[in-house]
Amino acid sequence: MLSRRELLQHSGTGFGLLGLAALLGEDRLLAADPAGSSAPEALLRSSPLAPRQPHFPAKAKHVIHIYLNGGPSQVDTFDPKPVLTKYHGQPLPTGNLTTERHTGAALGTPYKFEKHGESGIEISEIFAKTAAHADSLCVIRSMHAKTPNHEQSMRLMNCGDERLSRPSFGAWTNYGLGTENANLPGYVAMCPGLPVADVSNWRSAFLPGIYQGTHFDTRKTKVEELIENIRNTTVTQPDQRRQLDLLARLNRRHQDTRPEEAELEARIQAFELAYRMQMEATDAFDLEQEPKHIRAAYGDGIHGRQLLLARRLVERGVRFVQVFHGDVQPWDSHNDLEKAHRQLANECDGPIAALLTDLKERGLFEETLILCGGEFGRTPAVELVNGKPGGGRDHNHWGFSVWLAGGGVKGGTVFGATDDFGYKAVENPVAVHDLHATLLHLLGFDHTRLTYRHAGRDFRLTDVQGNVVREILS
Repeated sequence: MLSRRELLQHSGTGFGLLGLAALLGEDRLLAADPAGSSAPEALLRSSPLAPRQPHFPAKAKHVIHIYLNGGPSQVDTFDPKPVLTKYHGQPLPTGNLTTERHTGAALGTPYKFEKHGESGIEISEIFAKTAAHADSLCVIRSMHAKTPNHEQSMRLMNCGDERLSRPSFGAWTNYGLGTENANLPGYVAMCPGLPVADVSNWRSAFLPGIYQGTHFDTRKTKVEELIENIRNTTVTQPDQRRQLDLLARLNRRHQDTRPEEAELEARIQAFELAYRMQMEATDAFDLEQEPKHIRAAYGDGIHGRQLLLARRLVERGVRFVQVFHGDVQPWDSHNDLEKAHRQLANECDGPIAALLTDLKERGLFEETLILCGGEFGRTPAVELVNGKPGGGRDHNHWGFSVWLAGGGVKGGTVFGATDDFGYKAVENPVAVHDLHATLLHLLGFDHTRLTYRHAGRDFRLTDVQGNVVREILS
């Protein structure tokens, strides 16, 4: 015998509770609205991924997060520090802040900075192609995190907590907005391998499992390899549908006696999504359908393919696409930074510029929110290797840069500043919770109201912190 609350919990992975909350006057998400969907209305209406309206009209409908995993150096990319160059090879007069490893004298940037666009934003030569879009970028130079370690800082940037299991930003977006295409995952994470902290970067944690990111290993290029078992060569789709219906009935019967097992609902929904992906995923991930000049603009490298896929996915209604630049932590330049950062930037600068151009030409730029950056920055002082300068920089969580574009962001803007040497955020500091609150605002959400009850508490991405940075909104 099920109670009314248990019945609601079973309905659409707990979405019946959202309707109950609305009736009780609680601040919850609005009801599902499948209008404008690219999938059959009945299918979407019954799915926990059904598109839903946010709290207020939004500028952005999709997110592309370009993750430069490993920690790019702010003073070599988007935060020029001429005073640092002046002190090159000398001790910093302000002293070195505590980071993960020992550091020595000032290390001036080996790259030239130039002003770009009408806004005159100064950007390093290693991002010259991205700089052509300077008037569309909002560079936040005053980001700061809590720890100088990759694992903790990546969890903080992606999930809002550096230690505990929390839902990722993509999962919260998927939960809040649903998807516009029932035949594709609402949240896709692409990486040629796995980043530090691996799958925890796109987890759903206590949110229903259907909202977690779907990972694709982009070292693989053929659709059949990129999406394993996407084509069934032995069973027709009608027969698959009958098999899946039987499996669903058996799983529901099993689930009825285990109402506390949320993983069962996630598994049922995963089977359904996998079946539906056969209809559209092979098309979405087939880059050969793109004209040669588009493929040439993105380039032949892995990152170019990832960003072209990202555009194809948001074009088809995928809500959140996360693109990790490389396996593990490629931007972790502890040694020979001059060569390493130039090579890394060369891999992604052209594809990023191509993505921004492509989105603009297709009318997708204004509705797509782009975030680019890492989990922290790097020290302005050289890292010491066995007591000697190694030509690289240590991790720096005290101050670093990210940039935003599209989706309601004020382009041609620089917000905040680090000190004269680029060590610490000193003007308009922006915490990761502030960044998340701002991104959710651009997606139409009051971050204090996008909550999920778990273990007797209403959790949210920003925990109990976060302020919207309104100065960067258009």
